[in-house]
Amino acid sequence: MEILLDCLPCMLRQALEASRLATDQTDLQEKIMEDSIRILSHYKEYKSSPDLCKAIHRAVKKHTCVKDPYAEIKKRDINAAKKILPDLLGFLKSKQNSLYWALKIAATGNIIDSAINNNGRMMECIEEELRKDFSICDLGHFQDKLKTAKSLLIIGDNAGETVFDRVLAERLFPLDTTYAVRSEPVINDATVEDAYASGLADYTKIISTGCSAPGAVLEDCSEEFLHTFECADIIISKGQGNFEALSGCGKPIFFLLKAKCEMISQKLGVCLNEYVFKHTESI
Repeated sequence: MEILLDCLPCMLRQALEASRLATDQTDLQEKIMEDSIRILSHYKEYKSSPDLCKAIHRAVKKHTCVKDPYAEIKKRDINAAKKILPDLLGFLKSKQNSLYWALKIAATGNIIDSAINNNGRMMECIEEELRKDFSICDLGHFQDKLKTAKSLLIIGDNAGETVFDRVLAERLFPLDTTYAVRSEPVINDATVEDAYASGLADYTKIISTGCSAPGAVLEDCSEEFLHTFECADIIISKGQGNFEALSGCGKPIFFLLKAKCEMISQKLGVCLNEYVFKHTESI
């Protein structure tokens, strides 16, 4: 997906947030912002928004020597999600169409960061979101694929939602499932360490994409990931960053996400903050 002008101010805000998490030294924060502005001024040289975002977060690490500014936030999110895991499993057990609702749980996990910050009303916020149906759901096509599929690749997104993805992976078990995450910390996205902390290893093989961008930029991915990507019978791509990196790549993919910005929602043909489980053939 092309880089849109609306992405630029969003990334600059993200650079400021990351700089403040990494250091309280204003001189370093200023250098990070100056570098970020320079990087953004050359945005046309980058493949996609995740590729551009990767460059900005490298500037944060360069100036602060902090490898993972979001480490404590990710740990908090994973622990909070694990506390409500029994509630999520209970919710799923109460539903007749368990596959639909396992997918919806996985999509809903994308809001865990905002839910945690909502005055301790995390489970209430999750329940409110779970009551919302998908705006677009290519469930029938997915079920058809599952009839003959021997392998599934899930490309993960944020650290906290890996616990929600565990619910989906358990529902699909014993399908041979691989779960791919970022090769190194970037924003609050999941790494291999985060995926193991979520318990995903009980139901999936966990690998790195080999890419440190907040989205699977195929040109930067490892041979192991690309082999898995090419050979998987079904691919589920989680979140907006992966959608930006992979839409238009020519591979059949199921995109599972909440459209949290106007540009993505317009691209998908849905309203802002609606949930989508959409196959590339219907985009």
